[in-house]
Amino acid sequence: MATPEDLARYREMWADELGGAALYRVLAETTDDHRRGIFESLAEAEERHAEHWARLLREGGVTDLRTPRLPLRVRVIRFLARRLGTDAVLPLVLRAEARDADRYQAVAEAPAAMAAQEAVHGRVVAALRGGEAPGGRVAAAEGRHRIGAGGALRASVFGVNDGLVSNLSLVMGVAGGTTNSRFVVLAGVAGLVAGAFSMAAGEWVSVRSQRELFENELRIEREELAMFPEEEREELELIYQAKGIEPDVARRLVDRIMRSPEVALDTLAREELGLDPGELGSPWVAAGSSFVAFALGALVPLLPYLVGSGAAAFVVSAVVSALALFVVGATISVFTGRAPLRAGARMVIIGGAAAGTTFVIGKLVGVGVS
Repeated sequence: MATPEDLARYREMWADELGGAALYRVLAETTDDHRRGIFESLAEAEERHAEHWARLLREGGVTDLRTPRLPLRVRVIRFLARRLGTDAVLPLVLRAEARDADRYQAVAEAPAAMAAQEAVHGRVVAALRGGEAPGGRVAAAEGRHRIGAGGALRASVFGVNDGLVSNLSLVMGVAGGTTNSRFVVLAGVAGLVAGAFSMAAGEWVSVRSQRELFENELRIEREELAMFPEEEREELELIYQAKGIEPDVARRLVDRIMRSPEVALDTLAREELGLDPGELGSPWVAAGSSFVAFALGALVPLLPYLVGSGAAAFVVSAVVSALALFVVGATISVFTGRAPLRAGARMVIIGGAAAGTTFVIGKLVGVGVS
């Protein structure tokens, strides 16, 4: 039996879905002929979702299912749409759809297909405004070093940068606290090994978790395609129509796609989930790349101490590291589009500030210990 708290939650969901349907009806009235049918289809989907919550309320003994007052958020967006036009409110609608999709994933009474459809609604709205949905069923945790997110080259450059800055700071800090080069080498080697293994382990766990998430999403999509083919067909048609394809053309295109289950799954994964099934990423490649990249960067400030000692090794380490920082910064400018000289100089300043700070701290700690 549903508890009073459950019934209150069902009623809130019911009111929200009816509000969403009413909003899409208004958007259909205030837009052009091409998009009117899309908004009407979205409104019908919201009404089907509302009926799901109404059924749960009736099963729980609720009989006073009078049409609720529209939520304030919906009333404001509807007001703006009628006066400013559909395009002005699409960003607000997009954020609302993303919020609903995330919320339904945490509600046990919401079928998995309902959360998936809410995510698809977000992608349809995003396509209507020429952008990407901010939410959806896949929340890919894209770190700076993710293999596949920006390419292996980009990940390697950032990995080298991390190893260079962190180990330079460590070496300078220890060099500030002691004149014994053996201690500096010991600290540098420990920092290189520990940092490289830490980066590799972190990347392995991160990419492995992301791959498992994607594989699970593909499994869910495959099950939905088998159980609800017509709903999946309708969602795919809406996405293509939102991208500017005429309804008849979109229908024929989807008919051809749906003939092959594998092609249909691949297309739905790309259009609904925003992922490429063929590029899920290898955790071992990510871990190995991160280990090597970090180790190469961390080796730069350590090399002078491996072949020399004293003040000469300190100066050479600082100079070589500064040059390496400049090269890394200039290389990063390839991905950011910034001026290479400016990006290189900025990296030297940042790395130099970090190394200088740790050197001063090491000096103070060394004096205190002695």
